[in-house]
Amino acid sequence: MSLFRTKPVEQSIEDAEGGEHRLRRSLSALDLTVFGIGVIVGTGIFVLTGVAARNTAGPAVAISFVVAGIVCALAALCYAEFAATVPVAGSAYTYAYATIGEFPAWIIGWDLMLELALGAAVVASGWSGYFASLLKNFGIYLPSSIAGDEAVFNIPAALIVIVLTGVLVAGIKMSARFNGAMVAVKLAVVLLVIIAGMFFIKGANYRPFVPPSHHMAAGEGMKAPLIQVLFGVEPVAYGVFGVFTAAALVFFAYIGFDVVATAAEETRRPQRDLPIGIIASLVVCTILYVAVSLVVVGMQHYSELSASAPLADAFRSVGQPWMATLISVGAIAGLTTVVMILMLGQSRVLFAMCRDSLLPRSLAKVHPTFRTPYRITIVIGAATALLAALIPLSAIAELVNIGTLFAFVIVAMAVVVLRRTRPDLPRSFRTPFVPVVPILSVLASAYLMLNLPVETWIRFFAWMVVGAVVYFLYGRRRSRVAATTPGEAVLER
Repeated sequence: MSLFRTKPVEQSIEDAEGGEHRLRRSLSALDLTVFGIGVIVGTGIFVLTGVAARNTAGPAVAISFVVAGIVCALAALCYAEFAATVPVAGSAYTYAYATIGEFPAWIIGWDLMLELALGAAVVASGWSGYFASLLKNFGIYLPSSIAGDEAVFNIPAALIVIVLTGVLVAGIKMSARFNGAMVAVKLAVVLLVIIAGMFFIKGANYRPFVPPSHHMAAGEGMKAPLIQVLFGVEPVAYGVFGVFTAAALVFFAYIGFDVVATAAEETRRPQRDLPIGIIASLVVCTILYVAVSLVVVGMQHYSELSASAPLADAFRSVGQPWMATLISVGAIAGLTTVVMILMLGQSRVLFAMCRDSLLPRSLAKVHPTFRTPYRITIVIGAATALLAALIPLSAIAELVNIGTLFAFVIVAMAVVVLRRTRPDLPRSFRTPFVPVVPILSVLASAYLMLNLPVETWIRFFAWMVVGAVVYFLYGRRRSRVAATTPGEAVLER
């Protein structure tokens, strides 16, 4: 049963409040909301809107964004309760440790590396492509061997990761200020796109709002969605079912709001500010996604939208090519904040795991001046820079999605468990309609996971097996919690 030993909530809070591993509490509800917007609003708003409209939903893609937002809101309500009740770094890892046990907590921490570290590398690689494209507008051409999808060593991707690592080491408030500046730039671009695009909307482009449905070409072999392999369910384009198919696609534009919870230990009033930051950022981003999707399908018929740059091409189609450059600037600002906040989240999760001695405890050392976990941040920055520079990541990007959804499932289940095992804990925010909301969150997340390809599931399980091996070889007996469990040895360092 040592695999399922839990770490008391009180012990987690005590670890956060004192000692050499204490972080500085300086973030407000506004800072957290801006962090959430910074990580959610990325290329999704510039690309997925057009892809989903053209291929699966038509003008009704706006409804798809609402549906995806509701699915995320179910998970967000669960995260908000935990973040307010256990305001400690680590997010889903910490929540699982307090409710389900050490080994499940390790697995979810290992899983979060897929969402955060790998996600940051994927986005940094995409940032390099937009950066190279923007430079072309000024007559500067970077060799394809050092920038873009075909780069042998992606120098711009590695450099942006290194710069952002420095920002993260310099302090959480510095990170918040930098993020705020970048978010202001991309929100200005998004709002300008919405306002300018409204002048070129044609009502005829909205008809029919929900196009007639038809079956899409089914995937084959390892590329086929798991739901198709298990149940013979084929994807549907357009119609009511097409709207939900598109929701599964655009859902991934929302990935990242859960990273807000990793900053719990650096929030001034976590019981109040964390729920506000998580939910407010999700609401703001849903409104922006819906508005942009309505504008782009109003400007250009959904069947004519570009798959790679729908917003830029929509403005070109109405004689406004200058907007393409502006959209590139917004995309670069958007991707910059996404990379930084994903790395921030990863550093706080691994910081919590190192503090619990499931990973080397020496990496949890906090900088005496900046009060940031600088050692683990530098390690993550170096690893992410190498990943972004050397490995073609497009083929494994979907691992980010399955890692996130798995975390959603664990957190929703943990809310129900903690309600039963620790009803006495003060909860400044309570997930409504428990256990209905957590159950709906689990079902929605599981459905989206089933829509991922078989090869993604195989890679995911392979990664989990590697994580289990690391735990049994290193973390299990070195655990700090094991030191309080009678009859178990602890290896001291």
